Amino acid sequence: MSVTILHKELFEYDSEIRKDFPIICGVDEAGRGPLAGDVYAAAVILSDGVLIDYLNDSKKISEKRREKLYDEITEKADAYCIATASVAEIDSLNILNATMLAMKRAVEGLGVKPDIALIDGNRLPELECESRFVIKGDAVSASIAAASVLAKVSRDRYMKNLSVKYPEYHFEKHKGYGTELHYEMLEKYGISDVHRKTFLKKMNNDSK
Repeated sequence: MSVTILHKELFEYDSEIRKDFPIICGVDEAGRGPLAGDVYAAAVILSDGVLIDYLNDSKKISEKRREKLYDEITEKADAYCIATASVAEIDSLNILNATMLAMKRAVEGLGVKPDIALIDGNRLPELECESRFVIKGDAVSASIAAASVLAKVSRDRYMKNLSVKYPEYHFEKHKGYGTELHYEMLEKYGISDVHRKTFLKKMNNDSK
């Protein structure tokens, strides 16, 4: 069957890796930069031959398409896991270490041990399997791109849920990032228990 697919090179990259490591998982995170909320990570294992049209770096895809891709990825993946590190863990460990912890949890939660984990970025979490980082991996590897979509969609949904509990901060609009609106609401209402205190040290000190 002839298949025309956008970004087919992402799948070809993974196929090359599978020649040495048959079971690969892609790992990516969402939410390192925001001032509020947990950091998310996802790990995804796709079989060789699985193609998902429009799959790409989640930041380059519209929210509507990400939602559709989320359903397709979770349906077609051999295994996937979405994990988090909490605001408290971010503040105690720092955001980099908390992100690595979320990635570790995602890989360990797969239920299938991969032969290799492809990690987006330039740092590696401590894993029991072989691992390799891939710079801008969500635009290089289909597995990492799939993980980026699951992590991004899951975190956006989480922030929308937080906006119901904390409507004054408008989390549904900025997803916790440091926008002008978010800072205005912080000035007006102060720092909540879902804000990362270490990201808001100056504001925290000014309020004392």
